Amino acid sequence: MDEYDIVVVGGGSGSQVATAAAEQGLEAAVIERGPLGGACVTRGCVPSKALIHRADVVSELRRADAFGVHAELTGIDYDEITTAIRDTVFQKADNQATSLRENENVALYRGEGRFVDDRTLEVEPTEAEAGSATEDGGNGGTVRGEHVVIAVGSRPMVPPIDGLEDVDYLTSDDALFLDERPDDLVIVGGGYIGAELGYFFAALGTAVSIVGRSDRLVPREDDDVSAAVTDSLETYCDVYTSYKAASVDETGAGGITVTAESAADGSGDGDSDETIELEADGLLLATGRRPNTDTLELEAAGVETDDEGYVETDGRLETTADRVWALGDVLGEQPFKHAADYESSVVAANILNGEARTASDSRAAKPRDDAGKEVDYRAMPHAIFTDPRVASVGLTEGELEDEGREYEAVTTPYGAAPLGMILEADEAFVKALAAPDGEILGCHIVGPQAATLLHEVVVAMDSADGTVEDVAKPVHVHPALNEVVYSAFDELSDTTYSTAPDWRDVSSG
Repeated sequence: MDEYDIVVVGGGSGSQVATAAAEQGLEAAVIERGPLGGACVTRGCVPSKALIHRADVVSELRRADAFGVHAELTGIDYDEITTAIRDTVFQKADNQATSLRENENVALYRGEGRFVDDRTLEVEPTEAEAGSATEDGGNGGTVRGEHVVIAVGSRPMVPPIDGLEDVDYLTSDDALFLDERPDDLVIVGGGYIGAELGYFFAALGTAVSIVGRSDRLVPREDDDVSAAVTDSLETYCDVYTSYKAASVDETGAGGITVTAESAADGSGDGDSDETIELEADGLLLATGRRPNTDTLELEAAGVETDDEGYVETDGRLETTADRVWALGDVLGEQPFKHAADYESSVVAANILNGEARTASDSRAAKPRDDAGKEVDYRAMPHAIFTDPRVASVGLTEGELEDEGREYEAVTTPYGAAPLGMILEADEAFVKALAAPDGEILGCHIVGPQAATLLHEVVVAMDSADGTVEDVAKPVHVHPALNEVVYSAFDELSDTTYSTAPDWRDVSSG
């Protein structure tokens, strides 16, 4: 049995805990059955956003005439696009593996781990790696850690649809590196993955139909955001909201037929007799993700999960088993790479008693003000890369209403900023939400550069007593797109009752 100070199961964000420990001179091990970097690097955000960037270029060319630029799109080499992105992301994964191998205090196990006892795992080598890298500390065997970190991520969920086992279908893992672009595609799922991939394929010329169970796309977003995304996607795709895919059949031409049932109440539960049939060359399932905890034999370690397989932890991210921790998608809390990086910093700080030092290859290992404390998702942002872009932080207006909280809301169009007018982003807006005392409760941006614009609000919310004036008071560059954020929060500051002095009163008295 090989024994280590820290064993990390999963080679994504969790590996940053291992490198943080290695910087302290501790012995760490990382167990990973697939490419290093986790789903983000090879099956998620990095390749998908690279594809969407190509979609943006195509979309800009197609609407260039609106700006007096006469451009012609003569062709799209789809295979060249996907091959280039595949080569780039897998090279990144290889580089991360090399970095771990070259760290003298980290052993890399290339296999699948499962618990056999308290903080003890058996590693079964993956077939592709078996016998290929003895410097990894052994591709198989039994390992034990003084601390163990569960960070195995998630995988696409496959819903129970009649006939699905008899047809070929894609998940988000498969759809990123196709050699050929499908002519017709049905996407089942109206969340952010379905919306993003629907935009990508449609922008590049695929006839896309999206089937979503809710009455609008990206239903977890603020209602105004969901409405804007749904309206926009309807210009690219055929969108069928409030429908549930009930069955799938092959057609004689080698394609598929998806039969979907409509629910009058928008729940997608199939109570109505109304159905639609959609024919296409391909089927893409984008119905959510499930945690990769079902193969870990967690009961052998005393680690408890909820009914959906998500690991239960306390605020410090320690599981129900002593000195076993968890982070990332297995928590089901914030399924974003940046959230997992943040969680890895918290886990590293708690394990290392707040003494984590900056590792050259680990952004998450850097000391934070909240090192050693409980996780705080209050100012955790996220973005959706559709056209238009979406970025959000904090609570939605619907959530505030459900909680019965008093709040003020301001929605400002991009046209409030001179640069926003130049971009002619008619559907774009900033929606700011605050408590009567000026505390920022949420912000939702729809439009160009939304993910970038959001960050000054995130910084304000992350402070101990962030208020609308923390965004509205600083001088903003003119002309810059951030002026639309300033405009929303400046207006909001007029409707809230902050106890701070009125900074706009610059008279001498």
